[in-house]
Amino acid sequence: MKLGFIGLGIMGKPMVKNLIGAGHEVYVYDIVKENVDAAVKTGAVACGDFGELAGNVSFIILMLPDSPQVKEVITGEGGLLSVAKSGTLIVDMSSIAPLVAQEMAELLANKSIRFLDAPVSGGEPKAIDGTLSVMVGGNVDDFNEAEPVLKAMAASVVHTGAVGSGNITKLANQIIVALNIAAVSEAFVLATKAGVDPNLVFDAIKGGLAGSTVMNAKLPMMLDGNFKPGFKIDLHFKDLNNALDTAKSIGMPLFLAPQVHQMLQALRQDDCGQLDHSALVTFYEKLAQQKVSQ
Repeated sequence: MKLGFIGLGIMGKPMVKNLIGAGHEVYVYDIVKENVDAAVKTGAVACGDFGELAGNVSFIILMLPDSPQVKEVITGEGGLLSVAKSGTLIVDMSSIAPLVAQEMAELLANKSIRFLDAPVSGGEPKAIDGTLSVMVGGNVDDFNEAEPVLKAMAASVVHTGAVGSGNITKLANQIIVALNIAAVSEAFVLATKAGVDPNLVFDAIKGGLAGSTVMNAKLPMMLDGNFKPGFKIDLHFKDLNNALDTAKSIGMPLFLAPQVHQMLQALRQDDCGQLDHSALVTFYEKLAQQKVSQ
């Protein structure tokens, strides 16, 4: 199948590689030439603009940083709203504000262009091995059409309801992940400062109720002091921003997420925004004057 893919960052490049590995012909665009060149080396076809890409395909995937970038790609000069063919299916796998997803879907529908919001969870490691979790909002027939393509990049693909529900589900996911990372950070700095080897603490508790996918993925990075980004603090801060804005719009009080949001803000002010979100441990290490890494 011929597919378009816009956005070739940390997540996008391995996702494109998996699509090509599944036998799809993938036309790509990114504002960073080096990202396009890397995708071409895996078998992708480079496009010079959105018009060239949209002219070759009727199924387009977006993987962009945030709502403003998605709006620009769709509604900006020469954007998909003006160049995509009638009947094209746009699957936005970015994590954006649910209201923006609904706004984009409505605008595109006026041009007979279909839209699904389909954010992902799993970060770079699961993008690489093709085991992402995808939560999809939109028309069920459009979902059924997209599902086989999404399964080339994911282990789990779930239809969550109407457009916007995919990103609501992602916000719930991001709150849980953020609080889990914060809890792991707090607990292991405490254990280390109290004189217990954090590696042994990990061995002792990972098989019990405290064990989690988040701890298994992020604690080894904390113990190694390795914060090479699989999912950046800046992006998780953005996701919690969207969660807080959404909660405010529906009159839902949040208590724990705002605290982690402020921790991430403090780290961003310390120029840590481009580090992996596991670097949240350094917030606690600084306060406790105790590192967990050896």
